[in-house]
Amino acid sequence: MPADANDGDEARLDDQTTMMSVTTPDLMKMRGAAGEMVRMLKTLGNEDRLMLLCELARGERCVGELEESLAIRQPTLSQQLGVLRSGGLVAGRREGKHIYYTVADPQAVQLLRSLEQLYCGSTAATPSSPDQRRKGTRK
Repeated sequence: MPADANDGDEARLDDQTTMMSVTTPDLMKMRGAAGEMVRMLKTLGNEDRLMLLCELARGERCVGELEESLAIRQPTLSQQLGVLRSGGLVAGRREGKHIYYTVADPQAVQLLRSLEQLYCGSTAATPSSPDQRRKGTRK
């Protein structure tokens, strides 16, 4: 076998070794975060919850606004908001008779924007402030 052929094999082995040493810490880090990733993906694995989070990524909403904009009936809406709350993905605040919800996990917003860009060809709208939302104006 010519000497040049062995040089190519050695170079490929060096490249593979370098690639493995670069990716191994990333894989270990991913393994450590895998449980959290699976938890979030399972939570997003329901169409109603996914749509709720997409709507909330645009800004704070009260239950009535969510029910109207997403056409999800109130019992289902309450159940799915409860799942999102217990998963730490949304937070609520009471103002008089209304409860306003927002996305509580910034990683969820990043993921939703990526999903929207991949599947809808756009990015989520810039969230409006609670005051602007209640007045019916948006940025």
